[in-house]
Amino acid sequence: MNTSVDISYYPLNVEFIPHIKDFIYRLNQHESIVAKTNGMSTQVFGKYTDVMRILTNEIEKSFELPHSVFILKIINADLNVVVND
Repeated sequence: MNTSVDISYYPLNVEFIPHIKDFIYRLNQHESIVAKTNGMSTQVFGKYTDVMRILTNEIEKSFELPHSVFILKIINADLNVVVND
């Protein structure tokens, strides 16, 4: 089963941008998922088990910074595919 996850990351720190960039960089190091970023969030696409394993590990690393907030929306479909009506 494929999944799509929309992630918003809020490190409650004065210097928040480097932490967000580091999280996105780490996601992009995994070849088994696709990570796309825009001005509001990051979307991750791939096989459900791969995506959830990777997100669990990378979010845990980000939690080393106190007061890190993640908001995730998860759907059991690959929304990375463009569908034409």
